[in-house]
Amino acid sequence: MSTSTEHVAGVRPAGRSRRKAMSREKLVGLAAVSPSVILLLLWMAVPLAMTLYFSFQRYLLLSPGSRAFIGFENYSFFLQDPAFLMALWNTLLLVGSVLAITVIGGIGMALLLNQRFWGQGIARILAISPFFVMPTVSALIWKNLMMDPTSGFISWALASIGLQPVVWFTNWPMLSIILIVAWRWLPFATLILLTALQSLDEEQREAAEMDGAGALPYFFYIVLPHLARAITVVILIETIFLLVVFAEIFVTTNGGPGVQTTNIAFLVYSQALLQFDVGGASAGGIVAVILANIVAIFLVRLIGKNLEA
Repeated sequence: MSTSTEHVAGVRPAGRSRRKAMSREKLVGLAAVSPSVILLLLWMAVPLAMTLYFSFQRYLLLSPGSRAFIGFENYSFFLQDPAFLMALWNTLLLVGSVLAITVIGGIGMALLLNQRFWGQGIARILAISPFFVMPTVSALIWKNLMMDPTSGFISWALASIGLQPVVWFTNWPMLSIILIVAWRWLPFATLILLTALQSLDEEQREAAEMDGAGALPYFFYIVLPHLARAITVVILIETIFLLVVFAEIFVTTNGGPGVQTTNIAFLVYSQALLQFDVGGASAGGIVAVILANIVAIFLVRLIGKNLEA
């Protein structure tokens, strides 16, 4: 009896010391992580709080002394601005068009780059390299070297077959922006989808061939379901960045002609730095954050259902 009592008495202190050690490790871990977490929260919360504060103020840079609290007047003015609906439509059109081009084109390029051929490594590097070009540089390349109506490559190609050159940024401004942005994001989609495609089990392809499945049934019933998760990841990441496209519009069309290529991000910029209305631009920024969160929540739920399936 005394032996069992001593054994129990010996186990309890050991368990307590182990729990104390674990709690001590948790405290050390929290102490190590907390500075970066606090800095990240301040980095995000302080600008958002200042933007929210200025959105309720009449704050014009040309007359800073007239700043005053005006409630939701900035929000009302921003939402009733005729340019807002056009900017919202342009934002949705840009996001939807670029997603369609990059997902469909990315699947096609991933299938091509997954084949074995001479120079496969070089082809993959060349296919992925446009993603590493800065947005401003890519916009300048397309504006001056590709789409220029007098000396651009596309105009030269059209003239060589007897067609008239196209003034892209005047006749087709939104299409021009879509092509430029899609050119940058197509390599990203290709990289993600190619990585997912390489994880496809070779035995499934051999089994499909033995069952007599052709190329189209194999693609629609095996390859496409296998790429579903990668496609949803591409859609989520690209949407987050496409909602705030700015450099391509600023460098090429400056939001014009009129407001034909103005999206929400460029509209906020124009109110802040062209009209010098910090209060109105802050209200527009808060509206843009709300819209982006609505889209993000919808996409996260969609991806969650896809991953569960």
